[in-house]
Amino acid sequence: MSTLILALGNELMKDDGVGLKVGRILAERGYNVLEIGTDIFKLQRYYNGEERIIIIDAILTDKYKPGEMIHLKGEEVFEKLKAEIRSAHFMGAIDGLKLLMALDERLAKAEIHFVGVVAKEIELGTELSEEVKSNIHNIINAIENIAK
Repeated sequence: MSTLILALGNELMKDDGVGLKVGRILAERGYNVLEIGTDIFKLQRYYNGEERIIIIDAILTDKYKPGEMIHLKGEEVFEKLKAEIRSAHFMGAIDGLKLLMALDERLAKAEIHFVGVVAKEIELGTELSEEVKSNIHNIINAIENIAK
């Protein structure tokens, strides 16, 4: 199954850049990674019909500790994360993805996964918090397992 990993986030806002940093490591390992940053609509220009989409991004939630990772699949992504993903141009990433899926039949059929990393610090800076940084290895392993 062909897979595209979407690396979301803003690397100038500390932990919000975790998706981009993990995406770059996965790209170095040979995975098909698209750096979305904060513009989910970039997917429309670069999507080539991959059957599996894995989204990696920072989330804000009180349900888990900073650095912890969650994995959601399919409709669960849209139901549980609507308000937790950083917004891209005044539209949340999940809302933007739903719109793109309505416009592209191939994307609508793709298996969607979301790997969220609980952020501790979303403020100006380029370093990840220790909590997030110490879990990078586990996050990468989880994404590699999903991509198999």
